Amino acid sequence: MVKKIGFIGLGIMGRPMALNLLKAGYELSVFDIHAEALEALRLQGAVVCGSPRELALRSEIIITILPDSPQVKEVALGNNGLLEGMSAGKLLIDMSTIDAATEMDIHQQFRAIGADSLDAPVSGGQIGAEQATLSIMVGGEESSFDLALPVFKALGKKISYMGKSGSGQITKSCSQIATALATQGIIEAFALAQTAGIDIAKVREALSGGFAESKVLMITGDKIIRKDFAPGFKLKLYSKDLRIAKKAAAERSLVLPGTALLSGEMDALVAAGKGELDFSALYDVMNDSKKD
Repeated sequence: MVKKIGFIGLGIMGRPMALNLLKAGYELSVFDIHAEALEALRLQGAVVCGSPRELALRSEIIITILPDSPQVKEVALGNNGLLEGMSAGKLLIDMSTIDAATEMDIHQQFRAIGADSLDAPVSGGQIGAEQATLSIMVGGEESSFDLALPVFKALGKKISYMGKSGSGQITKSCSQIATALATQGIIEAFALAQTAGIDIAKVREALSGGFAESKVLMITGDKIIRKDFAPGFKLKLYSKDLRIAKKAAAERSLVLPGTALLSGEMDALVAAGKGELDFSALYDVMNDSKKD
């Protein structure tokens, strides 16, 4: 049974996930570039490491959740990185949302030394991370998935094995496309209601009884109504996720017109300095732009 876990990336998602692993009884080692994040976990009983290599040497399973492909690649394969501390039987679980090609490259290099890797991106946002109710989509060797399953159960509720290396990331892109376009639908519906002088809270309540009912309507719709745009999932990260989805589609000669349209809108807002807001802030940003 796995006892020693290393965790890299203690941001909005990573910190509560790491705390849930401590609560589940795992011995936890942590690494992050922010000293205050490390100190917060040290006070909860985690061991602070000075490098990814040191963390890999101390751990049986290593979890990373980082902003994008370059950071994951540097941590996994760079100088003083995880690969230098890996050995046969050890497992990397990357829970970041990055492109599948990077995951497959890391997977091949780890397998060459007898270690292994899984790509296991998550959905559920900050609330899901805090409540250990994340949806986890996993790609890689099925035997490694079986080994990691108890760890996944400490972090999420819906855990799905999707197939070979990279499959988790492709599935996450599917999730982000579906969620983004559903959110855009709620934003446009609310915008129409508001311009017609109808209370959008009442609109949400009315829609919740029909085919439009969804988690997006209930959760994102509530954030819009309350104008609570504190970042549960930052716009700049969603913009990155749709870029990854477009890249995956282009590699397969597939056109995703709705995704391309919304991706362009997000990119423009990030360029305008709105990237730190929650994705739901698109509602206010869109309405403000119509007033100009």
